[in-house]
Amino acid sequence: MSYYLNSENRLDPGPIYVRENGQLHMVNLALDGVRSSLQKPRPFRLFPKGFSVELCMNREDDTAQKEKTDHFIFTYTREGNLRYSAKSLFSLVLGFISDNVDHIDSLIGFPEQIAEKLFSAAEARQKFTEPGAGLRALQKFTEAYGSLVLCSLCLRNRYLVISEKLEEIKSFRELTCLDLSCCKLGDEHELLEHLTNEALSSVTQLHLKDNCLSDAGVRKMTAPVRVMKRGLENLTLLDLSCNPEITDAGIGYLFSFRKLNCLDISGTGLKDIKAVKHKLQTHIGLVHSKVPLKEFDHSNCKTEGWADQIVLQWERVTSEAVKPRETGEPRTAAQHFYGKRARTEAPVKCPLADTPVNSSEKLQFYKEKAPDCHAPLLKRDAVSSQESKKSKKRAFEEPEKDQSNSSQSSKQKYVCLAVEDWDLLNSY
Repeated sequence: MSYYLNSENRLDPGPIYVRENGQLHMVNLALDGVRSSLQKPRPFRLFPKGFSVELCMNREDDTAQKEKTDHFIFTYTREGNLRYSAKSLFSLVLGFISDNVDHIDSLIGFPEQIAEKLFSAAEARQKFTEPGAGLRALQKFTEAYGSLVLCSLCLRNRYLVISEKLEEIKSFRELTCLDLSCCKLGDEHELLEHLTNEALSSVTQLHLKDNCLSDAGVRKMTAPVRVMKRGLENLTLLDLSCNPEITDAGIGYLFSFRKLNCLDISGTGLKDIKAVKHKLQTHIGLVHSKVPLKEFDHSNCKTEGWADQIVLQWERVTSEAVKPRETGEPRTAAQHFYGKRARTEAPVKCPLADTPVNSSEKLQFYKEKAPDCHAPLLKRDAVSSQESKKSKKRAFEEPEKDQSNSSQSSKQKYVCLAVEDWDLLNSY
């Protein structure tokens, strides 16, 4: 106490209490001339001079986290006065949930209208580009809403996006159109194996132009349809052009696609084109088209759905990560900086994407429409009677051939699966 009283700090300490025998006693500061030695107390200042207060709302100390908007909307009136209004509680809650969308347990049964707003809010905050958290958030939406998130996906010439965001791409379900042209996937790529998954059984249009595919890749892609009757069984359009390692044997695997209406095998390694045309016509009913088909125009397949902007965000993030540093001359760098010379970035394009191909070299096939069923009854009866007579003549004239064919077909029933097909079955 004496040290405190004799110190340079002469502020009034207030009453001092001492405990003696379990009781509190106040010490009299007037003793020994203490009160006379103390000066008058100065006014106590809570903050030092020059201190200012800044109102910060919804801001955290973490510098890595992105800046967030505050709870107010600022606008200007016609007179030029500043006007602010508070945001609605729904928008505040929507922003909070979108910031933590990867922590949601499930969205199954959640209203689609609110889910779309939540998805767009998370997309505006670029939550789906974050590694790890973006994948978990995207899986919650695709599991609950399927084709509403994305019904058509175009990854044409975006091999960097496929390599960096493969797991995110595999999370999409119920796609109807998928364009993987000019991506150099190869036969052993993981995405090619994912095409046979039940999650992509709804695909009706598949573009695999210039992907370094061979007969082994076509066999692997068609194995679930040929053996287990699942996979790409609803496929109606298939583009396998510009894959020179696909031969006549690989085309034979395509006969399992019974719903196929359009097929493009231009630029492949076919040797006996006439035989391939005959087989496609007899097995699937596809006829060679002399005119290029409009169905193979790649502008028809676009990215559509809630996640139509996510692919662009992925492409921008991957291009910035791989983009090399500029090593230009000082003069050109200065001209770029001051805007005197425009920056020309040559986009990377597929060398086989826009090569002109003659109509005679194109091998595009389509299925002819069924004949008109509203024809006159007399004509149809006459045609049916003629066909019945021809069938009876063939039955009497070639009994021995039928017996030989039946014996061969009975043998073929037992040899329908090869060893490679059994290996594929065991891998599933």
